[in-house]
Amino acid sequence: MPFVRLNLGRVPYIGVFSLVTDRVALFPKRVKIDESEVEKTLGVPVVRAEIMRSPLLGVFLAGNSRGVIAPELLDKDEERTLRDSGIEVTRISGRFTALGNLLLVNDKGGLASIVLPQQTIETISSALEIPIERGTIAGLKTVGTAGVVTNKGALVHPDITEEELETMKQVLKVPVLTGTACDGEKYVGICVVANSRSFLAGEPTTGAELGRIENALELVGD
Repeated sequence: MPFVRLNLGRVPYIGVFSLVTDRVALFPKRVKIDESEVEKTLGVPVVRAEIMRSPLLGVFLAGNSRGVIAPELLDKDEERTLRDSGIEVTRISGRFTALGNLLLVNDKGGLASIVLPQQTIETISSALEIPIERGTIAGLKTVGTAGVVTNKGALVHPDITEEELETMKQVLKVPVLTGTACDGEKYVGICVVANSRSFLAGEPTTGAELGRIENALELVGD
């Protein structure tokens, strides 16, 4: 199945609540989804989790196939749930907790918000085993909300500058296209989650937007 459109409850902003990599799809414990459909689409197991007793997994977590980055406030039971599912967890100390909003990463590289300290970036780079550079997308510091990336391609906010676009291509080492989701939403990172096999998009995403996402993520013909 090439993709699935879905809402979580009545909310189409699935990127706020979930994190998808080439190894796992993390969803909140109390959100109803068709797990078998999601697993079939993405080709990875669904794991239910909470972060700081919150369902906002996509806001607080970032990661690739080597592990996830979590705030220091992640409690022991929440960390145990992730580790018991085979997920490596690295806690990040400091005042920045919305790490999913501040990072855009795949297995090849990463773009970090300009607000993150260098020491924090070095810790994340070591944990995920990728080079990471600071940057913005469309002038936005919340790079995780402004893009979605896999090991095959990326879709980003349509107002990205040429300089930012070139930086992304060099850092993430994949082709990058611009576009929208959820019927015109420029913050595509809150609307779409994806891995190298497929993607999930908020239900309002139009047919034209779905085609653009497929092209951006190099999924056409898969």
